[in-house]
Amino acid sequence: QVQLVESGGGLVQAGGSLRLSCLVSGRTFSGYTMGWFRQAPGKEREFVAAISWSAGSIRYADSVRGRFTISRDNPKNTVYLQMNSLKPEDTAVYYCAAKRTAVLHTRSAAYEYWGQGTQVTVSS
Repeated sequence: QVQLVESGGGLVQAGGSLRLSCLVSGRTFSGYTMGWFRQAPGKEREFVAAISWSAGSIRYADSVRGRFTISRDNPKNTVYLQMNSLKPEDTAVYYCAAKRTAVLHTRSAAYEYWGQGTQVTVSS
């Protein structure tokens, strides 16, 4: 069984930055594709970013490209989401997700394991 625990969320002013972390335990981390998703109140969960196990392939949603950076540290079993130039519309619960296949899916249903989420609130 794989467990994912997110941290690093909080309240920040527009234009500010946050770095989210996701610690993975329970299985070998390096074989998993990792993703970040978010869900705002009243909206569906949406794809933010994904990274292959080697970090050789990365994918971003259009809404965050150029502002967010996904990375991973396999020896530390951790994936990160650096969020810069935050906007009020980035406010959401952010979820870390993992899958064993290599394709960088944007569909949440493709991911097998999920964290509990961390709240990010961006004030205007």
